[in-house]
Amino acid sequence: MSKTGAGNTATVTVDRTGLFAFLDRLAIAHRTVEHEAFFTVEESRALKSQWPGGHSKNLFLKDKKGALFVAVALGETQVNLVALGKALGAKGRLSFGKPELMTATMGVIPGAVTPFALINKSAKAVASVILDKALLAHDPVWFHPLENTASTAISPEGLLKFVRACGFEPRILDLSAPFES
Repeated sequence: MSKTGAGNTATVTVDRTGLFAFLDRLAIAHRTVEHEAFFTVEESRALKSQWPGGHSKNLFLKDKKGALFVAVALGETQVNLVALGKALGAKGRLSFGKPELMTATMGVIPGAVTPFALINKSAKAVASVILDKALLAHDPVWFHPLENTASTAISPEGLLKFVRACGFEPRILDLSAPFES
């Protein structure tokens, strides 16, 4: 664990070792592959095409009133943010959260957004976690283990168990057409 924060408000964030220990305690099988740092889905596409399963893109979003959302989609999914905001009952348009807000809330840097960051206490500020039906159709599913220099595979069932163990009940939607779910 490490402490991060600005001013007087330090938050404790879990590191990769703590994440893997948590997965082990939950009896969620996992496998990690080390690689160069990737900051976008496009940068990682060639390497990840060699690994079976569903590769994710993870969006840290907020609405006009400041409610925070994490959307976990299949890398190829074209997420309809307008329809997603309406399906979630968001106040105003959804937009991407600023990097500073994401780091303060999720404990990760831009390019390393991952549902695994829900393990951090500061992530309790997230109003809703949304999982893409298309991603959950793959086994395994891949995410950065709190840093973008590796990718960790778990089963879709393991993802659901993890998210719930972090205190969230995920909403499962077709993120390309959330009203059709």
